[in-house]
Amino acid sequence: MARLDYYDIRPAGLDAYLSYYGYHFSPAMVRWAVDRMKPRSGGSMQMMDKEAVQDLLRRQNVTVENDIAYDVVYAANMIKADRWGSSVRNDEQLAAAIKDELDDPDGYEGQLFSRFLSDCNGKGIPIIWEDVI
Repeated sequence: MARLDYYDIRPAGLDAYLSYYGYHFSPAMVRWAVDRMKPRSGGSMQMMDKEAVQDLLRRQNVTVENDIAYDVVYAANMIKADRWGSSVRNDEQLAAAIKDELDDPDGYEGQLFSRFLSDCNGKGIPIIWEDVI
């Protein structure tokens, strides 16, 4: 599998996506990303939508300062897929991990999306940008 950074030309659809959402998740992009997640526990991934994530955060009295576009939805689902049953065992820990991920004091705007793009690049997973705008 070839890494995507070997290509010299940036996909035109990427520029269109960034003009709409910047380095943040759109509703379609977060769905696309979550559909490809593999839970640590095996089986299939049941996506938490934005309403479910916001409800979880409210119940746990957690406020995410850098809740931009659908980044919080990606963070919740990524943490649930990668850490549930290991370092995250309940809703309180999940809410805290979401906040930690998005409100990282030495992070930068778009950090989560940039990491996601890097992961896709490293795995050689192409994104059809027109499908996720």
